[in-house]
Amino acid sequence: MVKADNRSGSADGEPVLLSGGNPQIPKGYGDEPVQRYIAAMPGWKRRVGERLDALIVGAVPGVQKAVKWNSPFYGVEKDAWFLSFHCFTKYVKVTFFRGASLDPRPPGASKHEQVRYLDIREDDAIDEAQFTDWLKQASRLPGERM
Repeated sequence: MVKADNRSGSADGEPVLLSGGNPQIPKGYGDEPVQRYIAAMPGWKRRVGERLDALIVGAVPGVQKAVKWNSPFYGVEKDAWFLSFHCFTKYVKVTFFRGASLDPRPPGASKHEQVRYLDIREDDAIDEAQFTDWLKQASRLPGERM
């Protein structure tokens, strides 16, 4: 839980939900801030976040985690990320930073040539086999430094 005196928390200590219901979680490295982010995801989005995190941890042993810009990031080395996700009003957007190199490519195009997206809505079933394959591919590509 975020402390009440933290600029990112509300008066009652709960994380503030930003536009689209995205949790405002202070920047931090490791599993703990990512779990705080997931715990603060509203409604059905929390189940999506929990499942995404479990699939990522299962597919990429030793995965590095962080929260930056109010989103969880995943990589195989510090500050080099292959994936992030973010809450929007009607979906959770998964970002593959080198998604254009994945086969097959995730369905969502980006204005950035290498980036591809996967939007997950409330009633969508995640194709876990395909998602896991993308995770394994993405984790072997050079991470995006940020």
